[in-house]
Amino acid sequence: MRRIVLGALAILGFACLTAAVGTKLFLVPQLRVVPLDLDITTVATTVAPEGQAGDRFPATLFDRCSIKERTAKTFGAHLTQQRRSRIIEPSDRRQATIQSAQTVRIDHIREKDGKVVDPAMAKAGEERTCNDALLTASIDRVSVSRKTSVPNGAVNSIQTEAVADGDKVSDASVVAKRQGFQYKFGFNVKKRDYLYYDLTTREDTRVKFVDEKVINGVKTYHFVTEVPETDLSTLETPSGDAALGTMLTMPAHWWGITGKGVKPGDKISMHRYASSTRHVWVEPQTGTIVDGREDQNQYFKSPDQSEDTPKPVRDFTLTSLKATFQWTPDTVSAQAGRAQKYLNQLRFGQDVLPLILGGAGIVLLLAWLGGVFLTGRGGGSPSRHSVDGAGVGAGVGSGVGEGPAEAPATAATTVLTTEPPAPPYGSPGYGATDPTVPEPAWREVDSPWHYNAQGQYVADENDPSIRPTDS
Repeated sequence: MRRIVLGALAILGFACLTAAVGTKLFLVPQLRVVPLDLDITTVATTVAPEGQAGDRFPATLFDRCSIKERTAKTFGAHLTQQRRSRIIEPSDRRQATIQSAQTVRIDHIREKDGKVVDPAMAKAGEERTCNDALLTASIDRVSVSRKTSVPNGAVNSIQTEAVADGDKVSDASVVAKRQGFQYKFGFNVKKRDYLYYDLTTREDTRVKFVDEKVINGVKTYHFVTEVPETDLSTLETPSGDAALGTMLTMPAHWWGITGKGVKPGDKISMHRYASSTRHVWVEPQTGTIVDGREDQNQYFKSPDQSEDTPKPVRDFTLTSLKATFQWTPDTVSAQAGRAQKYLNQLRFGQDVLPLILGGAGIVLLLAWLGGVFLTGRGGGSPSRHSVDGAGVGAGVGSGVGEGPAEAPATAATTVLTTEPPAPPYGSPGYGATDPTVPEPAWREVDSPWHYNAQGQYVADENDPSIRPTDS
């Protein structure tokens, strides 16, 4: 039983040490991947530009209904941007395909006369009007490597239109190749530049590290990217035409353009351009985006900036959308909690679990070594019982031939001396004080067993000094 216990201790000890090493080599890499249960909803609302006082209507928006009026109009508005990102097929142990549906909704508007209006949103299938609450909508799909979070090119499309009955999603989508991060950074983010994909302009831009910031107890790296001016009318659409609202031709008086070389009735074509500054705060170990802010600027301007175009036209711009979108506190709190959860999983697999397994393995092996040591000491030292038994056995029944069985070695220990043994009872010299009295050459005995001069109990036939009795 002792051997079984010691064997079990050794096996468990080595198994724990092996598992401690294997945890870092095999378990932790399995945790450093894009999770297949990813399902994130982020909400951002328009806020006053940084450094400015708060405003209920911090965004400026082009009035789409003013196309039917005599002049172009803009109004103040409060907007909400919502994005839901989740994993769809095809996804496996190597790649994850993310689908992100994004909408921008008009919550409130303040008209020029100060009137506040809350636009309504048409239901699915209903015709949308110029005063509908839905400003933009799109569905982005991209496949990324689960290890690096970098797009792998398997899926990269943007759905810009609703899918009609009987049509395929691909019929309402365009290919949008990319290389930069978007919904999540990679693991072990460094303080350096990275590529970041801008969905509005469909361009990879370079984000630069700015500083560190602790958000809800989570350390983050702050990155900023400047998205250059892009003509949105040049972006691909499923129909092949320019996207609705990216090109607009109206009389000069409608635009409000006056000056040398411009007549009120001149038809002037404008394109919608976009540029932005994007801020992201990233938890560096997991690549989770904890907070985000985007300063968007979209405007109409003439695509012809040559000297042939009148200067009043070249210099003219009309705001289409000017807003700062900031993630809401609830979104930031949820993302910080998600980042902390991933951090705890990594720390447990990388530090805590190996420490527990390694400590348990050492304790088990020490217990095994202690058991082996104690067992070795017990088996190598003869006991008093074995010594006593050896002494009795040597004096009784150890002669040549077989004799009667003696009692177990329970008597007192025989003390051996260097003096000659005393003569046997009844023999010549018995009781003499001089132990040198010689033994007789022979003696008669009635029993075939007797004690010899050495005090051994032996058969007659084995002792030549004994003469058998005549029968």
